[in-house]
Amino acid sequence: MSKRSNFSSKIGFVLAASGSAVGLGNIWRFPYLAARYGGGTFLLIYLILAVTFGFTLMTAEIALGRKTGLSAIGAFKSLDKRYSFVGVLAAIVPIIIFPYYSVIGGWVVKYFSVFITGGVNATAADDYFTSFIGGTFEPLGWFLLFMAVTAVIVLCGVEKGIEKVSKIMMPVLVVLTIIIAIYGLTLDGAMEGLAYYVKPHMSDVSVKTILAAMGQLFYSMSLAMGIMITYGSYMKKEDNLESSVRQIELFDTGIAFLAGLMIIPAVFAFSGGDRSALNAGPGLMFMTLPKVFASMKFGGVIGTIFFLLVFFAALTSAISLMETIVSIFRDKFHWGRRNACIFVAVLSLILGIPSSLGFGPLGFISWMGMSVLDIMDFVSNSVLMPIVAFFTCIFVGFIIKPKTLADEVKVTDGKFKAEKMFNVIIKWVAPIFLVLILGSSVANALGIFKI
Repeated sequence: MSKRSNFSSKIGFVLAASGSAVGLGNIWRFPYLAARYGGGTFLLIYLILAVTFGFTLMTAEIALGRKTGLSAIGAFKSLDKRYSFVGVLAAIVPIIIFPYYSVIGGWVVKYFSVFITGGVNATAADDYFTSFIGGTFEPLGWFLLFMAVTAVIVLCGVEKGIEKVSKIMMPVLVVLTIIIAIYGLTLDGAMEGLAYYVKPHMSDVSVKTILAAMGQLFYSMSLAMGIMITYGSYMKKEDNLESSVRQIELFDTGIAFLAGLMIIPAVFAFSGGDRSALNAGPGLMFMTLPKVFASMKFGGVIGTIFFLLVFFAALTSAISLMETIVSIFRDKFHWGRRNACIFVAVLSLILGIPSSLGFGPLGFISWMGMSVLDIMDFVSNSVLMPIVAFFTCIFVGFIIKPKTLADEVKVTDGKFKAEKMFNVIIKWVAPIFLVLILGSSVANALGIFKI
């Protein structure tokens, strides 16, 4: 196999890793969870968890990748063969997520195409979204287009493809988010939504709020799915790992905050302060927001910019998912990038078709009330990711010991400012939280109690 690729610079690595972290989880999932769990209260808890728990896990994964120069399976196996199963589980996560994520990415491209051609009022119809995803060939076509764009970028490689695209898309994404957020705050009634979003109320603090924020942290920061291990394997030794993680966190959390600022005040204004309008889950982006845009002056233009933004966010995350899978197969079978990309694209297309058709021809397939896409999301995000993260903590905390990765962090300048916090969280705090997250996710799915 050819020499392992590298990001050309620290900023290239940070933007690419941030692009992975910034995705649909930031744009639609963070705002509706913030709305459901007390606005400012959820925001405050999430920020605290991001700079402690999130920092620790991301540092561990990137350090694992850079130390071994391998993707998830190889990284765990090279340090202790007994724990190679953790790498296998981590590898399975993006293989499950990438196909259905590309289905949703196709929906985003569809909406962008409708908005840019002046169809804002059509998308505001109550049955527009359900009618679209309930079809056969149109959802498949947009799914195929989104996956093809992703595959072409990944085929171009780390520096010429992923890094170059991220350097363009991420700054543009930030600018677009700020523009829409500022515009939304000018709407009548938006200030009430802003106050709800940024002002914490300690009476809203609960176990459910903390667990919801913790679950969002995984979803948002691309943790426990092998991505950060893979990107870490492309990171140069001379680039400061600790400051890179802080910058990725700042980028990811900043976009999530701006997404909430962009959506919550605007929906508040549109719904007259009715928070239930924010509880639509995936429908928030495809059903509620088009109504908001249709009611706005220049709503067609704002909606077009919004769905362009969401497309960029979805694409950068899809790139990282596909690159992780490609890297796994290249490391395992010593394939060239081209052959690995073609294989992964075909495999993902086959695996994604049931998710695409799960709201139409395959709608009869369900489990505990979930569609095919929802099942894939539950298995990957709510079950496998907490399990992978738990065993990663055990592996680092008690098998190879935290010092092994702390030394990797110190390679650049001999410093690791947050080493004490890293040691405590990776060994004791994170494993306990992860067991609670897994238990609550399963209990939520079974209807024992709702998150």
